Amino acid sequence: MIKVFVGYDARQDYSQPLKSGDNPPYRVCKASIRKYNKKVQIIPLKLSSLIELGLYYREVDPLASTEFTYSRFLVPYLSDYKGVSIFCDSDFLWNCNVEKLLEFYDDSNAVTCVKHDYTPLETTKMDGCTQAAYPRKNWSSLMMFNCAHEACKNLSVENVNNLSAKYLHRMQWVNDDNIGELPLTYNFLEGDYTPSAIAPQVIHYTNGGPWHKTWNGSYRENWMNIFDKL
Repeated sequence: MIKVFVGYDARQDYSQPLKSGDNPPYRVCKASIRKYNKKVQIIPLKLSSLIELGLYYREVDPLASTEFTYSRFLVPYLSDYKGVSIFCDSDFLWNCNVEKLLEFYDDSNAVTCVKHDYTPLETTKMDGCTQAAYPRKNWSSLMMFNCAHEACKNLSVENVNNLSAKYLHRMQWVNDDNIGELPLTYNFLEGDYTPSAIAPQVIHYTNGGPWHKTWNGSYRENWMNIFDKL
């Protein structure tokens, strides 16, 4: 059975103006996965736990917009370099069974993702972080790893902690021929892509979401429908 690792940023705990407790983005993402799949294992990728285990010791990067900016690349290691594991950011809302991604799995690929080709419309994120523009941006926000692939061995604890953001996020650790592709609907960037009459399979609130007081984007009702049931 596949594992799903979801990014967890402790700075989003008790987010305002929502009063429903701990980390609304993570909790809604998890609940949306559970809505369509009751059995899949969901693991929060918590930086504090990885530091305590000695698996994360990277110097603080002032440009990192989340606590899981780099730790996401530890997923193959945390999966013992076996099986299929999925990583997604916490600001995702799933409208489908996460196992639908397996329809696009090919064991010749080390990683499979949506290959976005765009420039962000905004220069600042809702939480005040810089919205950096770089090649292959958001490719790593949803990754299906073939953890046993030889290229995933490049994502060792040492490399994840020491090599550059460019090496990791632009997927220089794997040959381009071994990067599979998911349809756009599985990582639909709210605020950057035109809203569709049909709800995307996976909505990515990359420019902020309903947990931000001043946010006013698309697919608010989709997110709130999950949140209100927590």
